[in-house]
Amino acid sequence: MTLRPVETWLTDMDGVLVHEEVPIPGAKEFIEKLKGSGRRFLVLTNNSIFTPRDLRARLLGSGIDVPEEAIWTSALATAQFIADQRPDGTAYVVGEAGLTTALHDIGYVMTDRDPDYVVLGETRTYSFEAITKAIRLIADGARFIATNPDASGPSHQGMLPATGSVAALISTATGRTPYFIGKPNPLMMRSALNRIEAHSETTAMVGDRMDTDIVSGLEAGLQTCLVLTGSTRPGQVEMFPYRPTRVVDSVADLVDLV
Repeated sequence: MTLRPVETWLTDMDGVLVHEEVPIPGAKEFIEKLKGSGRRFLVLTNNSIFTPRDLRARLLGSGIDVPEEAIWTSALATAQFIADQRPDGTAYVVGEAGLTTALHDIGYVMTDRDPDYVVLGETRTYSFEAITKAIRLIADGARFIATNPDASGPSHQGMLPATGSVAALISTATGRTPYFIGKPNPLMMRSALNRIEAHSETTAMVGDRMDTDIVSGLEAGLQTCLVLTGSTRPGQVEMFPYRPTRVVDSVADLVDLV
C-alpha cells in the first residue's frame, strides 16, 4: 500500500519522549524538527493529573521544549466531550488539578449535590471517602465518566493503581461501567485531530503501547509508529491481531520522516 506523506503528527509522551523525568535519546531532536518544519503536532497523554502548563514544565526540565498549546491530555478531551454532551453542567470530580481546571475552563460547576456526571481521573492520593461519595452519586443516577482506562501507572517507588483500577472498584459496587475518554478510545485521537485541524489520512500517531496508542490510532484511521523504548517489547508485536504501520527502535528514527 502506498502511504500518503505525513503532514501532522500525534505522539505519546511517557515511553516515547521521556521515562519519568529522563529524556529518551532523539526526543528533543524530534520535537525541534517538528517545530522547525512548521508542521502541526500534539503530544498526547492519558495522564489527567497535570495541566498542559505543568507538563510543559516537566518536559522542559528534561530538555524537551513543547509549547503548552501542543499538549493534549485525557482531562482536556474529557472536558471537551462533556461540554459537547451537556454544556454548562455539573460534576463531582475525583481527580487533581489537570482535571478540575479543564472542567472549570468549560464552565462546569463542581458539586456533590445531584451532579450531571461523576468524573473519575487519576490522583496520587485516592480518598476512600471520595470514592464512596462517587459510588453513592452514581447509584443515585449520576452519569459515570472516566478519563482513561489505565489500570496502573509507574512511579519511582514502583507500580501505582490508576484510573482503571479505581473505576473497576466503583463499577463493582454500582453495577455501572464508565465511559472512558482516553486511549484506546479513538475519540481521544479524533478530538486531537480536530484541535489541530488535521486529516486522519495524513497524520501519524507515535506510541510505545500496542494496546492503547497503536490500536486507537489504527481505529481513528491514522498511520501508526511503534517505538520500542516503552511498554511493548519487540517479541510482543506479533502477538496482536493488528500491526503498526512502522516499528522503529526509538523516536530518533522518525526525525528524518518529519
